[in-house]
Amino acid sequence: MADIKGRSGSEAVVPGPAPPNETLALAATLFAVSMTFIDQTIVAIAAPSIVDELGLSASGMQWVINAYLLALAAFFALGGRLADILGHRRMMVIGTLLFVVSSVLCGCVPDDSFAQSWLIVFRATQGLGAALMFPAALAVVVAVFPVDRRGRALALFFGLSGALTAIGPLLGGWLTDWTWRSIFWVNVPVAVIALVLTALAHIPHQVRRERLDVPGAVLVAAGMGLSVLGLQQASAWGWSSFATWACIIGGLAVLVAFCAYELRVEEPLIRLQVFRDRAFSVDSAVLFFAMLAFVPVFFFASVYAQVSLSASPNQAALYLLYFFIGFGIASQWGGRILDKRGARPAMKLGTALGAVGFALWAGKLTDLSMHDQWLYAALAGAGIGLLLAPASTDAVNRSLNASYGEVTGITQTVRNYAAAVGLAVFGTVLTHVTTNKVVETLQARGVPQGPARAAARDISEAVTGNPDAKTPTGEGPVATVMRDSMNAIRMDFAEANQWVFYGMAIALGIGFVCALMHPGTRVTDEARTPQRVPADR
Repeated sequence: MADIKGRSGSEAVVPGPAPPNETLALAATLFAVSMTFIDQTIVAIAAPSIVDELGLSASGMQWVINAYLLALAAFFALGGRLADILGHRRMMVIGTLLFVVSSVLCGCVPDDSFAQSWLIVFRATQGLGAALMFPAALAVVVAVFPVDRRGRALALFFGLSGALTAIGPLLGGWLTDWTWRSIFWVNVPVAVIALVLTALAHIPHQVRRERLDVPGAVLVAAGMGLSVLGLQQASAWGWSSFATWACIIGGLAVLVAFCAYELRVEEPLIRLQVFRDRAFSVDSAVLFFAMLAFVPVFFFASVYAQVSLSASPNQAALYLLYFFIGFGIASQWGGRILDKRGARPAMKLGTALGAVGFALWAGKLTDLSMHDQWLYAALAGAGIGLLLAPASTDAVNRSLNASYGEVTGITQTVRNYAAAVGLAVFGTVLTHVTTNKVVETLQARGVPQGPARAAARDISEAVTGNPDAKTPTGEGPVATVMRDSMNAIRMDFAEANQWVFYGMAIALGIGFVCALMHPGTRVTDEARTPQRVPADR
């Protein structure tokens, strides 16, 4: 408050800025980040419809999904640093606006030869908007709530926002029945509500006077982009291709250079010293291997349901609901285990249960019965649910003088990069195995090897429920054989998906081995390192 003297000599009081409204601020952040979580899963349900209408290839559709995850991973740490430098409220608004404008443009994609490039570009800018928005929203919660109520607010922030991932498939199935474009347009009213609540919440403007680590931002984005490009395009370029390995090895080399640079620079983009804590490193490794399966499973299970099981988008959404039922129930158990016994037991049980669940689920895919798979899908979801919150929370608690935002930036970068890698690797496996199996099916029915391989490649790239419509052979004998072979081809696709789901089981198995290395120590409120809170400038 500032005091000034009026004309009569008495003092007049000039009111200062209104205090922040905690409830409105928390609601604003939840509406904002809900879009980022929903968009991780909503597109998977609509994938076959998008492919069918726009004529995208399977690898192209995977890039539409992966561009979002990759941009989110590559720029998350940059978003956190920009929020500190330019102000949390400002970056939350900028990120929300970029996200919603990109969403509208994704929904307005033209039905022509530019469709695939258009979608990939604006899905990437969607991911950039999410990367700018999410860390700023988290920092708003930390800044607005006092220390004695901050833990509860953060639990609500992570719990509700994470639960919104389950809404994606259900909402996507319902909206796709109208038009798949609406899965992007639905973000508009959500963004408007978030922006209005942000204006009404009187969120304080807080900044730090720090330099932006531009070289670090360029290195991490280039390293992640190159490595995922090589993994994603391996099915098209071939594993023996120079371009494939140049991208993979070059990308990993750039990431190594990024780590070396960050350890030397005075104000790094990511404070890698936190990995000196063994427990934090184990938490991050478990999150990495879990996320190789968690986000990619939405895409692969959805496409499997719509291709091999001939399910509608709504039915595919219900199929994924089995997974989310297990995930939601086990998430509650994981939190209780964390509170009573620490993160190590929850991570061990979660990775083990997840590995078993995915392996059993893979074995049932060739039954071609949706309802016979519910128990195994629920087990896989329960495994992920048990470990996700404990691993993330334990990592944040071991922040070593970093802020919540900085450590969350590291864990979110690890999680989203792993999801992008998982989608790329498993997508390559699916395309390769599907092609080989369909070739075998067509050759067994008398189709020569050349036309059989051309048709099989088209089917594996199309990934639709009506692959014979995509063949270049017209109404000739190959098309006739393919129409008669559809049941066998759907089984081929189910068998190819088995490789993907077994791969997810292996990833969780490696996560279990990592969990065994956790020291088992717990972080108490008294021992926890004090969190740095940005000061007003």
